[in-house]
Amino acid sequence: MIILNIFMLFFSFILLILGILIGVAFLVLLERKILGYVQDRKGPNKVFFLGIFQPFSDAIKLFIKENIMLLKVNLFFYLISPMIGFIMSIMIIFGLPLSCNMFSMNLFMMYFMSCLSLGIYVILMSSWSSNSNYSMLGGMRSISQSLSYEVSMFLIFFIMFNYVDSFQLLDFMKYQKNLMFWFVNHMMFIILFISMIAELNRMPFDFVEGESELVSGFNVEYMSIMFTYIFLAEYMMIMLMGFFFVILFFGYSMIMIKNIFSVLIFMMLMILIRGSLPRLRYDNLMYFCWYNILSIVMLMLLFMLILKILLINFY
Repeated sequence: MIILNIFMLFFSFILLILGILIGVAFLVLLERKILGYVQDRKGPNKVFFLGIFQPFSDAIKLFIKENIMLLKVNLFFYLISPMIGFIMSIMIIFGLPLSCNMFSMNLFMMYFMSCLSLGIYVILMSSWSSNSNYSMLGGMRSISQSLSYEVSMFLIFFIMFNYVDSFQLLDFMKYQKNLMFWFVNHMMFIILFISMIAELNRMPFDFVEGESELVSGFNVEYMSIMFTYIFLAEYMMIMLMGFFFVILFFGYSMIMIKNIFSVLIFMMLMILIRGSLPRLRYDNLMYFCWYNILSIVMLMLLFMLILKILLINFY
């Protein structure tokens, strides 16, 4: 019986990972379709009915492309860094509360922050091991951008922790049955959304992959299956950030239709922002983080701590 339970748990995790990967494929199709209509064109519409199999043809093309071994690269780190990024994205999935009977961490928010912090090392190894000036410049810009916005994002997580006194996502679901946190603190709702866009390197904060000045940034020397790992990790993080964001501020369970619909809206908003806003200047991006966002978050954190101390003393 124990062996059967272990097998069923393992089988459920395999199905979960396959479902996420298929979801990533169709997220790319959704993005290309929406951007096509935003730019007054059709988008993918040739492969099968309305281009529905376009992600699979792209995957086959990427997997069978030739992978050229470059000269003067640090081969071990060059090959291992995209795989580590992909594994880090999968590791976050294992902590999500899919139901009360499955695996859910008591300190998931700390675990989530740790995985996000380790993602910087993946970009650093990829850019350094490629031995290219363009990739190194893209890696440096990515690290400074990610570190800047992770500071404000982690402080927002600590503010949300003060609402429930728990790092477990199940408690966020339990405490938001009557009143959602986005209504209580809509300012942190908006700032966290902006910080997540910057953390995911999406437009208008996509300085990591600035094609006009960096020739695709840190992943310029990657091709074929190595580029596929980077691509999958990036879009998988968009879906996972969406689930985390919805649970944090709406309290919907992972298996609810409302959760899936809300995550879909989150992803469509990111796509529409990419299609409508121009890229910022890099110094404006950093000033916006350190002078505007971080100031507001620090004031909100101070206000929350003072309010909590007063309430504890009052009661």
